[in-house]
Amino acid sequence: MTEKKEIQQKIIEKKEANNKVPDEEFYAVLRLVSPGTSLRTALEGIVNSGKGALIVAENDELIPIIDGGFRVNAKFSPQKVVELSKMDGAIVLSKDMKKINLVNAQLSPSIRIKTSETGTRHKAAERTAKQIGSLVIAVSERRKEITIFYKNRKHILKNTSDILRKSSENIQILERQRELFENYLERLNKIEIRSYVSLHQAIKTIQKGKVIQKISEDLKKTIIEIGNEGILLKTRLKEILMDVEKETNLIVKDYANIDPKRSVMILDALSYEELLDKDKVFNALDCIGKPAPPELKGWRILSKTSLTEAEIAKLIREVGKLEDILKCNLKEHLEEDKANLLKAELDRLRLEN
Repeated sequence: MTEKKEIQQKIIEKKEANNKVPDEEFYAVLRLVSPGTSLRTALEGIVNSGKGALIVAENDELIPIIDGGFRVNAKFSPQKVVELSKMDGAIVLSKDMKKINLVNAQLSPSIRIKTSETGTRHKAAERTAKQIGSLVIAVSERRKEITIFYKNRKHILKNTSDILRKSSENIQILERQRELFENYLERLNKIEIRSYVSLHQAIKTIQKGKVIQKISEDLKKTIIEIGNEGILLKTRLKEILMDVEKETNLIVKDYANIDPKRSVMILDALSYEELLDKDKVFNALDCIGKPAPPELKGWRILSKTSLTEAEIAKLIREVGKLEDILKCNLKEHLEEDKANLLKAELDRLRLEN
């Protein structure tokens, strides 16, 4: 019997591990409950009526853990859901959320599934979401709070006006960070176009770029949560982020002593605090303990010209570092028209910087 329980526990743990949710998948779930949707209207109606509720999106794995209830097979409407929430038990919606399939159902997920919740309703919601890998929503009657569970992710929905205010504040922070990023890039351009190498300036620019990306990821989730109310914020965020990831990753490509893709993965895994630690960034580039700064390959500067990625790679492979590329006879490595155009573009970059 003990051995059987251990096997069941391993199966549950394996399922929980496989339920890890990518951000984009979770964002799609958030859109289902954003302001203006029928489901969000229903949830807010339940809160305003002073009731609690447990709502689950049906899938094949739900059936074995349902006990009791009765089928209604009614078309979904916020008003119906609010009225049905007055009954005990869970409301089961169809997978596409367009029908109310079952009401007054009892959910019996495995008690071996770990949960951080305390209330009976929220425990059942978290365990069910983890076990069947579907969307489960718990509305707290006492706290007047809406919590969504999806696979192993949990999110408490916030008031739209509070989110808008906080999002506006974060946009202002990002705008200031973007200004600093542009200043750092300008200094790096001046240094690199003169064939100098400044690992210190490169690190500062990478730090700023990655911090902007990290803040923006949190903000993206928030903007999705407020639905149509966040259209203007979404547009502004897109403008702020323009070319930040591209420029940052090209700096990494120029200065990393290991595979740039690996360096980017390490940087993306760093927390806010770790990104502000220069040694952590040096380590991600494999620059700690190196006796001299790396030779500047020139990917970022050359990407500002009309050269394709393949042509840049060929030039770097045949000539070497940016300093030599700026001095060499380009016609030995490129077609004459392409070489003349590149020379004019590099001269223009020198004048601008």
